[in-house]
Amino acid sequence: MFRRKKASFIRTREDILFDTGNIIFMFILCILMLYPFINQIAISLNDAADSVRGGIYLWPREFTWHNYAHVFEKAAIYQAIFISVLRTIIGAGVGLFCTAMVAYAIAQPHFIFKKSITIIFIMTMYFNGGLIPTFLLMRDLQLIGSFWVYILPTLISAFNLIIMRSFIEGLPNSIFESAKIDGAGDFRIFFQIVLPLSLPVLATVALFVAVFQWNQWFDVFLYNSSQEHLTTLQYELMKILQNSSTTSSGDMASAFANSADGNANMVTPKSIQATMTIVASLPIIMVYPFLQRYFVKGMTLGAVK
Repeated sequence: MFRRKKASFIRTREDILFDTGNIIFMFILCILMLYPFINQIAISLNDAADSVRGGIYLWPREFTWHNYAHVFEKAAIYQAIFISVLRTIIGAGVGLFCTAMVAYAIAQPHFIFKKSITIIFIMTMYFNGGLIPTFLLMRDLQLIGSFWVYILPTLISAFNLIIMRSFIEGLPNSIFESAKIDGAGDFRIFFQIVLPLSLPVLATVALFVAVFQWNQWFDVFLYNSSQEHLTTLQYELMKILQNSSTTSSGDMASAFANSADGNANMVTPKSIQATMTIVASLPIIMVYPFLQRYFVKGMTLGAVK
Protein backbone atom coordinates (compact mmCIF):
# COMPACT_ATOMS: atom_id res chain seq x y z
CA MET A 1 0.00 0.00 0.00
CA PHE A 2 1.20 3.44 -0.80
CA ARG A 3 0.75 6.26 1.60
CA ARG A 4 -0.46 9.49 0.15
CA LYS A 5 1.89 12.27 1.06
CA LYS A 6 0.29 15.37 2.48
CA ALA A 7 0.76 18.39 0.28
CA SER A 8 2.86 20.97 2.03
CA PHE A 9 2.95 24.62 1.19
CA ILE A 10 6.03 26.52 2.19
CA ARG A 11 5.42 30.22 2.63
CA THR A 12 8.24 32.25 1.23
CA ARG A 13 9.39 35.63 2.41
CA GLU A 14 7.66 37.27 -0.56
CA ASP A 15 4.35 35.57 0.37
CA ILE A 16 4.57 36.82 3.94
CA LEU A 17 5.37 40.37 2.79
CA PHE A 18 2.52 40.32 0.29
CA ASP A 19 -0.02 39.05 2.84
CA THR A 20 1.14 41.59 5.42
CA GLY A 21 0.93 44.46 2.94
CA ASN A 22 -2.47 43.26 1.76
CA ILE A 23 -3.84 43.12 5.32
CA ILE A 24 -2.49 46.58 6.12
CA PHE A 25 -3.93 48.02 2.91
CA MET A 26 -7.38 46.49 3.52
CA PHE A 27 -7.33 47.68 7.15
CA ILE A 28 -6.57 51.26 6.07
CA LEU A 29 -9.25 51.03 3.37
CA CYS A 30 -11.83 49.85 5.92
CA ILE A 31 -10.95 52.74 8.21
CA LEU A 32 -11.33 55.24 5.36
CA MET A 33 -14.72 53.75 4.48
CA LEU A 34 -16.06 53.54 8.04
CA TYR A 35 -14.73 56.78 9.50
CA PRO A 36 -17.22 59.21 7.84
CA PHE A 37 -20.17 57.10 8.99
CA ILE A 38 -18.81 56.66 12.53
CA ASN A 39 -18.08 60.39 12.68
CA GLN A 40 -21.68 61.20 11.73
CA ILE A 41 -22.91 58.83 14.45
CA ALA A 42 -20.68 60.55 17.01
CA ILE A 43 -21.90 64.03 16.01
CA SER A 44 -25.54 62.94 16.06
CA LEU A 45 -25.12 61.57 19.60
CA ASN A 46 -23.22 64.61 20.83
CA ASP A 47 -24.64 67.79 22.32
CA ALA A 48 -25.39 70.19 19.45
CA ALA A 49 -23.77 73.26 20.99
CA ASP A 50 -20.68 71.28 21.94
CA SER A 51 -20.40 69.90 18.37
CA VAL A 52 -19.99 73.45 17.05
CA ARG A 53 -16.66 73.67 18.86
CA GLY A 54 -15.31 70.81 16.73
CA GLY A 55 -13.04 68.00 17.78
CA ILE A 56 -15.67 65.23 17.48
CA TYR A 57 -14.11 62.27 15.67
CA LEU A 58 -15.01 58.72 16.75
CA TRP A 59 -16.87 59.19 20.03
CA PRO A 60 -19.34 61.80 21.33
CA ARG A 61 -17.88 64.17 23.91
CA GLU A 62 -21.22 65.03 25.57
CA PHE A 63 -23.62 62.18 24.94
CA THR A 64 -27.28 63.01 24.32
CA TRP A 65 -30.36 61.66 22.49
CA HIS A 66 -31.82 65.13 22.04
CA ASN A 67 -30.94 65.39 18.33
CA TYR A 68 -32.93 62.23 17.54
CA ALA A 69 -35.78 63.36 19.77
CA HIS A 70 -35.89 66.67 17.91
CA VAL A 71 -36.04 64.91 14.53
CA PHE A 72 -38.74 62.40 15.47
CA GLU A 73 -40.93 64.94 17.20
CA LYS A 74 -41.87 66.28 13.77
CA ALA A 75 -44.98 64.60 12.34
CA ALA A 76 -43.75 65.05 8.76
CA ILE A 77 -40.82 62.70 9.41
CA TYR A 78 -43.07 59.72 10.17
CA GLN A 79 -45.09 60.27 7.02
CA ALA A 80 -41.89 60.68 4.99
CA ILE A 81 -40.48 57.44 6.40
CA PHE A 82 -43.72 55.64 5.56
CA ILE A 83 -43.69 56.90 1.96
CA SER A 84 -39.98 56.00 1.58
CA VAL A 85 -40.55 52.46 2.86
CA LEU A 86 -43.68 52.07 0.72
CA ARG A 87 -42.03 53.21 -2.50
CA THR A 88 -38.99 51.05 -1.78
CA ILE A 89 -41.05 47.89 -1.25
CA ILE A 90 -43.50 48.47 -4.12
CA GLY A 91 -40.84 49.84 -6.47
CA ALA A 92 -38.46 46.96 -5.83
CA GLY A 93 -41.17 44.29 -6.03
CA VAL A 94 -42.96 45.54 -9.16
CA GLY A 95 -39.74 46.61 -10.88
CA LEU A 96 -38.09 43.27 -10.18
CA PHE A 97 -41.06 41.32 -11.53
CA CYS A 98 -41.33 43.39 -14.73
CA THR A 99 -37.57 43.30 -15.32
CA ALA A 100 -37.52 39.52 -14.89
CA MET A 101 -40.37 39.04 -17.36
CA VAL A 102 -38.77 41.21 -20.04
CA ALA A 103 -35.37 39.58 -19.43
CA TYR A 104 -36.87 36.12 -19.87
CA ALA A 105 -38.52 37.18 -23.13
CA ILE A 106 -35.40 38.65 -24.74
CA ALA A 107 -33.27 35.76 -23.49
CA GLN A 108 -35.16 33.30 -25.69
CA PRO A 109 -33.13 32.41 -28.81
CA HIS A 110 -36.27 32.01 -30.96
CA PHE A 111 -37.65 35.47 -30.10
CA ILE A 112 -37.70 37.44 -33.36
CA PHE A 113 -37.28 40.96 -31.95
CA LYS A 114 -34.69 39.97 -29.36
CA LYS A 115 -31.85 42.11 -30.74
CA SER A 116 -34.05 45.09 -31.62
CA ILE A 117 -35.65 45.36 -28.18
CA THR A 118 -32.26 44.95 -26.50
CA ILE A 119 -30.82 47.81 -28.55
CA ILE A 120 -33.80 50.02 -27.69
CA PHE A 121 -33.29 49.43 -23.97
CA ILE A 122 -29.54 50.02 -24.23
CA MET A 123 -30.16 53.36 -25.98
CA THR A 124 -32.05 54.56 -22.90
CA MET A 125 -28.80 54.27 -20.92
CA TYR A 126 -27.21 56.98 -23.10
CA PHE A 127 -30.11 59.16 -24.25
CA ASN A 128 -33.24 60.58 -22.62
CA GLY A 129 -35.91 63.08 -23.49
CA GLY A 130 -34.65 65.75 -21.12
CA LEU A 131 -36.07 67.28 -17.97
CA ILE A 132 -38.84 69.43 -19.47
CA PRO A 133 -40.21 66.79 -21.92
CA THR A 134 -40.22 64.26 -19.09
CA PHE A 135 -42.15 66.66 -16.86
CA LEU A 136 -44.68 67.31 -19.64
CA LEU A 137 -45.07 63.57 -20.17
CA MET A 138 -45.74 63.01 -16.48
CA ARG A 139 -48.29 65.82 -16.59
CA ASP A 140 -50.08 64.37 -19.63
CA LEU A 141 -50.15 60.94 -17.95
CA GLN A 142 -51.71 62.62 -14.88
CA LEU A 143 -49.00 61.23 -12.62
CA ILE A 144 -48.03 64.54 -11.03
CA GLY A 145 -49.34 64.71 -7.48
CA SER A 146 -49.70 60.92 -7.22
CA PHE A 147 -47.67 58.17 -5.58
CA TRP A 148 -47.25 56.23 -8.86
CA VAL A 149 -44.98 58.89 -10.31
CA TYR A 150 -42.30 57.28 -8.12
CA ILE A 151 -42.88 53.78 -9.53
CA LEU A 152 -43.91 53.80 -13.20
CA PRO A 153 -41.20 56.00 -14.81
CA THR A 154 -38.39 53.82 -13.38
CA LEU A 155 -40.15 50.49 -13.67
CA ILE A 156 -37.41 48.82 -15.76
CA SER A 157 -33.73 49.71 -15.72
CA ALA A 158 -31.68 48.78 -18.79
CA PHE A 159 -28.65 47.94 -16.65
CA ASN A 160 -30.63 45.57 -14.42
CA LEU A 161 -32.32 44.10 -17.49
CA ILE A 162 -28.98 43.22 -19.10
CA ILE A 163 -27.71 41.58 -15.90
CA MET A 164 -30.83 39.47 -15.53
CA ARG A 165 -30.97 38.55 -19.23
CA SER A 166 -27.36 37.36 -19.14
CA PHE A 167 -28.09 35.23 -16.08
CA ILE A 168 -31.11 33.58 -17.71
CA GLU A 169 -29.14 32.93 -20.89
CA GLY A 170 -26.61 31.05 -18.76
CA LEU A 171 -29.21 28.54 -17.55
CA PRO A 172 -29.01 25.11 -19.26
CA ASN A 173 -31.21 24.88 -22.35
CA SER A 174 -31.97 21.25 -21.52
CA ILE A 175 -34.14 22.40 -18.61
CA PHE A 176 -36.36 24.48 -20.88
CA GLU A 177 -36.51 21.77 -23.54
CA SER A 178 -37.52 19.13 -20.98
CA ALA A 179 -40.22 21.41 -19.58
CA LYS A 180 -41.64 22.08 -23.06
CA ILE A 181 -41.67 18.37 -23.85
CA ASP A 182 -43.72 17.84 -20.67
CA GLY A 183 -46.22 20.43 -21.93
CA ALA A 184 -45.17 23.46 -19.90
CA GLY A 185 -45.83 26.87 -21.39
CA ASP A 186 -43.75 30.03 -21.08
CA PHE A 187 -45.59 31.30 -18.02
CA ARG A 188 -45.18 27.99 -16.17
CA ILE A 189 -41.50 27.83 -17.12
CA PHE A 190 -41.01 31.40 -15.96
CA PHE A 191 -42.70 31.00 -12.57
CA GLN A 192 -41.70 27.43 -11.69
CA ILE A 193 -38.22 27.15 -13.26
CA VAL A 194 -36.67 30.51 -14.11
CA LEU A 195 -37.57 32.43 -10.95
CA PRO A 196 -36.44 29.72 -8.47
CA LEU A 197 -33.15 29.24 -10.34
CA SER A 198 -32.56 32.99 -10.61
CA LEU A 199 -32.60 33.72 -6.88
CA PRO A 200 -29.01 35.13 -6.78
CA VAL A 201 -29.57 37.63 -9.60
CA LEU A 202 -33.06 38.47 -8.30
CA ALA A 203 -31.59 39.36 -4.91
CA THR A 204 -28.86 41.42 -6.58
CA VAL A 205 -31.26 43.39 -8.75
CA ALA A 206 -33.66 43.80 -5.81
CA LEU A 207 -30.86 45.42 -3.82
CA PHE A 208 -30.04 47.77 -6.70
CA VAL A 209 -33.68 48.83 -7.14
CA ALA A 210 -34.33 49.16 -3.40
CA VAL A 211 -31.29 51.39 -2.86
CA PHE A 212 -32.26 53.49 -5.89
CA GLN A 213 -35.83 53.95 -4.67
CA TRP A 214 -34.77 54.68 -1.09
CA ASN A 215 -32.25 57.36 -2.11
CA GLN A 216 -34.49 59.20 -4.57
CA TRP A 217 -35.51 62.76 -3.76
CA PHE A 218 -35.31 64.67 -7.05
CA ASP A 219 -38.56 63.21 -8.42
CA VAL A 220 -40.27 64.34 -5.20
CA PHE A 221 -38.87 67.83 -5.77
CA LEU A 222 -40.13 67.88 -9.39
CA TYR A 223 -43.55 66.31 -9.09
CA ASN A 224 -44.74 66.26 -5.47
CA SER A 225 -42.98 69.07 -3.62
CA SER A 226 -46.33 70.70 -2.86
CA GLN A 227 -47.84 67.41 -1.64
CA GLU A 228 -46.62 67.14 1.95
CA HIS A 229 -48.24 63.72 2.42
CA LEU A 230 -46.16 62.31 -0.48
CA THR A 231 -42.70 63.61 0.44
CA THR A 232 -39.99 61.08 1.24
CA LEU A 233 -37.36 60.90 3.95
CA GLN A 234 -34.60 61.78 1.49
CA TYR A 235 -36.49 64.89 0.40
CA GLU A 236 -36.81 66.00 4.01
CA LEU A 237 -33.09 65.38 4.41
CA MET A 238 -32.39 67.48 1.34
CA LYS A 239 -34.37 70.39 2.81
CA ILE A 240 -32.40 70.15 6.05
CA LEU A 241 -29.13 70.09 4.12
CA GLN A 242 -30.21 73.23 2.26
CA ASN A 243 -31.06 74.95 5.51
CA SER A 244 -27.73 73.97 7.03
CA SER A 245 -25.83 75.38 4.05
CA THR A 246 -27.37 78.82 4.66
CA THR A 247 -26.27 78.91 8.29
CA SER A 248 -24.50 82.14 9.07
CA SER A 249 -21.71 82.91 11.51
CA GLY A 250 -24.32 84.54 13.74
CA ASP A 251 -25.96 81.16 14.23
CA MET A 252 -22.63 79.71 15.32
CA ALA A 253 -22.14 82.56 17.78
CA SER A 254 -25.61 81.88 19.14
CA ALA A 255 -24.72 78.22 19.60
CA PHE A 256 -21.63 79.16 21.60
CA ALA A 257 -23.68 81.54 23.73
CA ASN A 258 -26.34 78.93 24.43
CA SER A 259 -23.64 76.41 25.32
CA ALA A 260 -22.11 78.86 27.78
CA ASP A 261 -25.53 79.44 29.35
CA GLY A 262 -26.00 75.71 29.84
CA ASN A 263 -28.78 75.33 27.27
CA ALA A 264 -28.63 71.61 26.45
CA ASN A 265 -31.92 71.47 24.53
CA MET A 266 -30.85 73.36 21.45
CA VAL A 267 -30.01 71.93 18.05
CA THR A 268 -27.79 73.16 15.24
CA PRO A 269 -27.94 72.47 11.49
CA LYS A 270 -24.78 70.39 11.76
CA SER A 271 -26.23 68.11 14.44
CA ILE A 272 -29.55 67.71 12.63
CA GLN A 273 -27.72 67.01 9.36
CA ALA A 274 -25.73 64.21 11.00
CA THR A 275 -28.84 62.81 12.69
CA MET A 276 -30.86 62.75 9.48
CA THR A 277 -27.97 61.10 7.63
CA ILE A 278 -27.95 58.23 10.12
CA VAL A 279 -31.74 57.92 10.10
CA ALA A 280 -31.81 57.77 6.28
CA SER A 281 -28.88 55.34 5.93
CA LEU A 282 -29.58 52.85 8.69
CA PRO A 283 -32.52 50.94 7.10
CA ILE A 284 -30.61 50.09 3.91
CA ILE A 285 -27.53 49.13 5.92
CA MET A 286 -29.67 46.73 7.95
CA VAL A 287 -31.14 45.11 4.83
CA TYR A 288 -27.84 44.65 2.99
CA PRO A 289 -26.43 41.74 5.11
CA PHE A 290 -29.46 39.59 4.24
CA LEU A 291 -28.80 40.00 0.49
CA GLN A 292 -25.00 40.15 0.57
CA ARG A 293 -24.51 36.39 0.18
CA TYR A 294 -26.37 36.50 -3.15
CA PHE A 295 -24.70 39.69 -4.34
CA VAL A 296 -21.33 38.35 -5.58
CA LYS A 297 -22.85 35.26 -7.18
CA GLY A 298 -25.58 37.25 -8.89
CA MET A 299 -23.15 39.81 -10.29
CA THR A 300 -20.69 37.13 -11.43
CA LEU A 301 -23.18 34.85 -13.15
CA GLY A 302 -25.19 37.77 -14.48
CA ALA A 303 -22.19 39.62 -15.94
CA VAL A 304 -22.47 40.83 -19.53
CA LYS A 305 -21.25 38.15 -21.92
